[in-house]
Amino acid sequence: MPRKAHRLMAAAAFGPLALAPFTAALAAEAPPPAAADAPPAAEHESGLAEIIVTARKRVESAQSVPVAVTAISAQTLVQRDITSIEKIAAATPSLTVGHASNGSAAQIALRGIGSSSTSIGIEQSVATVVDGVYYGQGRVLEEGFFDLAGVEVLKGPQVLFFGKNATAGVISIKTADPTPTWQFRTKASYEFKAKQAQLEGVASGPLTDDLGLRVAVRGTKAWGGYYDNVSQPFAITYPLSPTPSPTYTSYPTSSNQPGNREFLGRVTLKYEPSSALTDTLKASFDYNKANNSSYNYVAYNCPTGKTQINGYTCGYNFVTHQNNLPSEVAKNFPYAGDGSLYNRYKSAAVTNNFNYDLDKVTITNVTNYNWNNNQWLCACEFNSSASSVWATENSSWQAFSNELRALTHYDSPVNLMAGVLYQKTRRDFAQFVSYSYNNIPSQGINQYQDGTKSSYTRGQTISGFAQAIWKIVPQVEFDAGVRYTHETKDSFFIQPYTSPTFIGVWPMGAGSQVTAHQVFNNWSPDFSLTYKPLQDVMVYASYKTGYKSGGFSNGGIYSLASANPAADFVFNPETVQGFEGGIKSTLADHQLRLNLNLYSYKYKNLQTDYFDSVKVAFQTLTADATTKGVELEFEFAPRAVSGLNVHGSMNYNDATYSNFPVAPCFGGQSIAEGCNLTTAGTPIAAGGTGARQNLTGQPLGMAPHWTGTLGANYETPVGNGLKAGLNIDTRYSASYLVSGFGEQFSRNPAYAVLDVGVRLGASDDNWQVAIIGKNLTNKQYINGGVDAPLTGSGTGTANALHADLMGFGALPRTVQISLTKNF
Repeated sequence: MPRKAHRLMAAAAFGPLALAPFTAALAAEAPPPAAADAPPAAEHESGLAEIIVTARKRVESAQSVPVAVTAISAQTLVQRDITSIEKIAAATPSLTVGHASNGSAAQIALRGIGSSSTSIGIEQSVATVVDGVYYGQGRVLEEGFFDLAGVEVLKGPQVLFFGKNATAGVISIKTADPTPTWQFRTKASYEFKAKQAQLEGVASGPLTDDLGLRVAVRGTKAWGGYYDNVSQPFAITYPLSPTPSPTYTSYPTSSNQPGNREFLGRVTLKYEPSSALTDTLKASFDYNKANNSSYNYVAYNCPTGKTQINGYTCGYNFVTHQNNLPSEVAKNFPYAGDGSLYNRYKSAAVTNNFNYDLDKVTITNVTNYNWNNNQWLCACEFNSSASSVWATENSSWQAFSNELRALTHYDSPVNLMAGVLYQKTRRDFAQFVSYSYNNIPSQGINQYQDGTKSSYTRGQTISGFAQAIWKIVPQVEFDAGVRYTHETKDSFFIQPYTSPTFIGVWPMGAGSQVTAHQVFNNWSPDFSLTYKPLQDVMVYASYKTGYKSGGFSNGGIYSLASANPAADFVFNPETVQGFEGGIKSTLADHQLRLNLNLYSYKYKNLQTDYFDSVKVAFQTLTADATTKGVELEFEFAPRAVSGLNVHGSMNYNDATYSNFPVAPCFGGQSIAEGCNLTTAGTPIAAGGTGARQNLTGQPLGMAPHWTGTLGANYETPVGNGLKAGLNIDTRYSASYLVSGFGEQFSRNPAYAVLDVGVRLGASDDNWQVAIIGKNLTNKQYINGGVDAPLTGSGTGTANALHADLMGFGALPRTVQISLTKNF
C-alpha cells in the first residue's frame, strides 16, 4: 500500500491530533467536501429556505432526493423543545415511540412497522443514527439530545446507506459543530408539571486557525413528576420460609414520577486546515436516573373495569399503582439498593468523522465506540399487590464500528459511491426476579429470588455497499446500488437459580442452558429514477429492499410450558422489498413547497415478541406483513407576510399481516374470539383448548390509518430592538390497536394534541424568554403496551377472561418557561 494511503488511514483512525504532521501535505485547495454534513437550513423572511439533508450520505437538497424525509431544523428543535427521540415522534406524523421499562425499552414504529418492546435481543426496525453512526439498541431512548444541528426522519427502507436494521426508516440526528467565532450560550428552564429545572451551557469557537472547540453540558433535576403514584402500603408473607413465615411491608414508591436527574456532556474538536480536509472528533457522556423504570405504565383497559391484581380502576389517566421492594428483602437482592424503584442509565461515546477531498474523489471515514449500561428495579406486574413481582436487571451494550467510503464527482455522466463497514458488538444481560414466594435462608444470595437469568450475545458484521449515479440527461438520473451484509452472532443463556415453587416450569443450571451460533448473509439492492421536467419539480420512483438482523432473545424465559423452549430464543432476519415514488415541487416563486409520496412494501419475517401473561413466558416470532399508503405535505411562506410559515401533512397508511396463520392468542382470548387453533394450526377438536389464532389480513399494532399535522410559525420585530415569535402545532392520529395480536380491546381512540410556543427576545438574539406548552389538550394516549403479567385466564376456552391491558402512556400537559442568554 502506498505510504500516503497509510497516512490517511492513520489520520482517520486517530483523529485531529494525529493529523497535525500531515497538514502541509494535504493542504491543497479544493472544493468543499461533497460528503460533508450540513444542518437543515433555517427559514428566512423571503419565501422558503432550501432544506439540506444527508439522506444519501452526501449533501443534497431535500427536494432533490428520492426519499420521503421530514427535516427538522436546529431553530425548530429549540422553538419546540425537541430534545429526545420521544419528542421527535411527537412532532412527526406516522412515527410513534413507546418508552417501556424492560426488554429493549422501546417500541418504535414508522408507517406501522416496528418491533415490540419485550425482547432486549430485537433491534429496532427504525434505526437511530447519531452523527453518522448507527445506535441500534432501544435503550437509546434514555439518551437526552440537545445542542443539535438538525434531525432528519427518513421513511421507508434505508439499508443501502445506513446498513442493517433500517427496514422501516431512520431517525438521523446531527449534533452541532464548533463555530468560526467564539460564542457562549446559557439557558435555564423550568417545567411546571414535573417541577423540573434544567440548566445548559455551550461554549464554541476557534482554538487556532485550524482547530475549533465546542463544549456543551446540560443538567436536569425534577422535584415533581408527570404521573401520580396512588398505591397503598401492603404486607407480604413469604410462605417458603421455615415457620413462622416473615411478614414485611411494601410501601408505595415516590408519588411523583419519574423525578429525573440527568447530566449530559459533549466535547467536539474540529480540525480544518483547508477546505479539502475536515476531521471532527466528538466525545459524549450521559447519566440519567429516574425513580421508576415503569412510571408511565397505565392499566388503560380491564375486562371488569378494575385491575385483577389489586382492584384499582382502569382507564386513560396519568396514574400508576406501584410499590417498593421491602427493604428487608432488598438487603439481600442484587442491584436492589434500599428497595426503592429506580432506573439508572449511563452511556459514553466517541466518534471521529474524517473527510478529505482529493479533487475528484471524497474520502470519508467514520469511527465510533459507544457503550451503555442500564440498571433498574421495577414492580414488574405494574400494579403492585401482596403477590407482587419485583425484578432487577443489569445490562450493558458496547459497539465498535468503522465505515470507510468514497464518492466520486467527475465531470461525467456516471459517478460512484462505495464503502465498507465493520462492526463488533457485545451485549451482557443479568436479571433477578421475585414473585414473593421464596425465603429460604439456606439459599444464601438467592434467599428471596424465584428466578435468575444470565445471557450474552457477541456479534460481528462486515458490510460492503456501492452505488452508481448515472445522469442520463440533465433532467434524468438513474441510481443503482447494493449492500452486502455478512453477520455472525454467538449467544448464551442460562437460568442459574430457580426457587422450589417454579422449578417444575423453569429448570435451572444445565437444564436451562441455550447456546446459538447464527450466521446471516444478505444482498439488498436499491434502484431509483428521478426526472425533473422543471427546475423546481421532481418526479421519482424507487425500488428498495432491506435487511434487519436476526438474533437471540437474551431476556427470554426457558419455560417447560413452551413446546420448544430453546427455539423460543432464536429468530430469523427481517427483510423487505417494495416500491416508493412521488413528486416534489417548489411553487409560487419559492413560496410553496408541495410533496406527494406513495409507497407499497412487503415485509418477510417481521420480528415481534410475544409475552404470555398467563404462563409468564416470552417467545420471539416472525410474520409476513405489508404496508402501503400515501403521504402529502406542504409548507407555505408568503413574502406578503414576512416571518410567517404555515406547514402540514396528511398521511394514509394500511399495515396488515399478509401471512400469520399460526399466531399466538392474546391473554384470555376465547374460542369465539378466534383462539380456536392448535399449535400446529389445525382447528381444535371438540372439547379441546385453543392455543393459536389466524391473524392473516389483520392490522398490525401501532398502525393508525390516518395521521396528520398542521402548524404555523410567525416571527416579527416589535420595536425597541425586540422581536416576538409564536408557533402553534397540532398532530392528529386516527384510532389504532396497541396490541400486535388482534386484541380489539387494546384499541386506542383517535386523538389530537396541541403544542404552543411564545417567545420574546432581542432582535440580535442576544437574549430570549420563551414559554412552551405541549399536549395542551392533556390527552392520554398509548404508545405501546403488553398484557399485564399474571392476569387473564382460560385462554383458548369458551369461558376465558381477558388479561388487563397495560400501556406505555404519553406525557401529560407540560408548560415550560426558559431564558436564553448569548454572549
